[in-house]
Amino acid sequence: MSEAPLHPRDVYQMDGAEAAEQALLDSLSRGRLHHAWLLTGPEGVGKATFAYRAARRLLGAAPEPEFGLLGSDPHDPICRQVAAQSHPDLMVLERSVVDGKTKKNIVVEEARRLPEFFSRSPATAPFRVAIIDAVDDMNNNAANAVLKTLEEPPERGIVFLVSHSPGRLLPTIRSRCRRLAFAPWDEARLIDFASANTDQDLAGARRLAQMAKGAPGRILELASNKALELDQLAQDLLRRLPKIDEAELLHMTDGFRGNDGAGRFALLMERLADQIHALSVDSALRGEAGPALDRWAMAWERLNRLPPEVEGLNLDRGDAFWTIISELRNAAKT
Repeated sequence: MSEAPLHPRDVYQMDGAEAAEQALLDSLSRGRLHHAWLLTGPEGVGKATFAYRAARRLLGAAPEPEFGLLGSDPHDPICRQVAAQSHPDLMVLERSVVDGKTKKNIVVEEARRLPEFFSRSPATAPFRVAIIDAVDDMNNNAANAVLKTLEEPPERGIVFLVSHSPGRLLPTIRSRCRRLAFAPWDEARLIDFASANTDQDLAGARRLAQMAKGAPGRILELASNKALELDQLAQDLLRRLPKIDEAELLHMTDGFRGNDGAGRFALLMERLADQIHALSVDSALRGEAGPALDRWAMAWERLNRLPPEVEGLNLDRGDAFWTIISELRNAAKT
C-alpha cells in the first residue's frame, strides 16, 4: 500500500521548478527580492513545496546541491526547526485541523497575525518569511487583512502566497505580488513519477497519471487513498445501472463514516463524475443527443457539487450517496 504523501515542509527533493527557483535566486543575488510572491498553478504541482524550499534558503539554511537549486540539507539546524514548526522567523497560515477535521477556511484571526509578525525584526535569520497555503482558502475579511501587509511591505519580510485559482483573488492582492507560474506535468512524466513513487505496475501508473490531471502531488494522494479501487468501483456501478444490489450499496455507505470516509466519499464522487464525463463526450462525438444525454449531464453536475455541499452543510454522506444513486438510475433509463 502506498504511503500518505508528506507535508510540503518535509519534502526536500523537487523536480521541474528550476526556472522558478532560478528567478528567486537571481532576485536575491541582485538585492531586489520582491516582498510578495504569488505561486500559481493547479493543486498538487509543487507550489507549497517550492515555498518551503525558498523559506529554508531565506532563513539561512546551507545550500545542498544534491537537492537542486534551492535544495538544503534536511539535517541542517534551520531545516530541523522548520520541520518542527518552531522557527521564530517563519509563519505559516493554513487551514487548521480541529478534532481531526480540517476547517474550510483560513480564518481572519489568523490573517491578522501577519502585521504583528512582520512588525518585529528577524530573530535569528536574514529575513522573516510567511507562507499562506492557500490564499484561496481565505474569506474576504482574511484576504483584506493580508492585503494590509502587502500594501505596506515589511522590511526584510517575504510572503509566499500559494494559489490554485488566482483569478478568484482580489485584484489588489494580485497586483502587489510577483507571480511565479507552475505548469502541469505532461502524462509521460507523470507516468514515470507514479512508477517511481507508488507500488503500481505500468498500467496502474498510467491510470493514476490520467486521474492526476498534471499534478504529481495528486498522484501520491490518489495512490494513498486507493483511487484505482474506487475508479474500478465507479466503472462497475455505472455498468450495472439501473440494477444494483441494495445490500451492496448499503455496505458501501459504511465506508463513508468518519474522517477517512469523507475522503473516500469525495473520491468516489470524483471518479463517477470523470467516468460519466468520458462516456458523455464519446456519445456526443458519435452524434448522439437527446434527453438521455441531458440526464447524464445533470448527474455529472450534481456529482461535482455534492462533496463540498455535504461537508459544508454537514449532511449525512450515506443519505447523499443514496440520492446520487437515484439520479444515476434515472439517467440510465432508456
